[in-house]
Amino acid sequence: MKQQLGQLTILVREYDEAIHYYTTILGFELLEDTKMSETKRWVRVSPPGSTCHLLLAKAADEKQLAQIGFQAGGRVFLFLYTDDFWRDYKNYIAQGVEFIREPTEEAFGTVSVFRDLYGNLWDLIEPVKK
Repeated sequence: MKQQLGQLTILVREYDEAIHYYTTILGFELLEDTKMSETKRWVRVSPPGSTCHLLLAKAADEKQLAQIGFQAGGRVFLFLYTDDFWRDYKNYIAQGVEFIREPTEEAFGTVSVFRDLYGNLWDLIEPVKK
């Protein structure tokens, strides 16, 4: 059997600000932006070349609003793999991305932690080439 994750949902405050951040600041591709109703859109973004996508879901109530940026309880939530850590790190710094841990060389690769627009923590990782 073969399986893979295809999509993850991330809670956001507003669709357009989220689209701007993930596409302009992080360089993701906007895959889809379909109006579902007056208040709901189906918005998918993805890092270039990735088969796993993020569904940007606008928080619909106070309970969901309270979870924005805290979906993993304050731990690193998402892991962004790259083929060139320093290229992406320097580009993100230039775009104003807040890194909360300095880059380190680990057994698994080069890694640093950044905070996205909503406070979610991400690992930026260039895995060790086998």
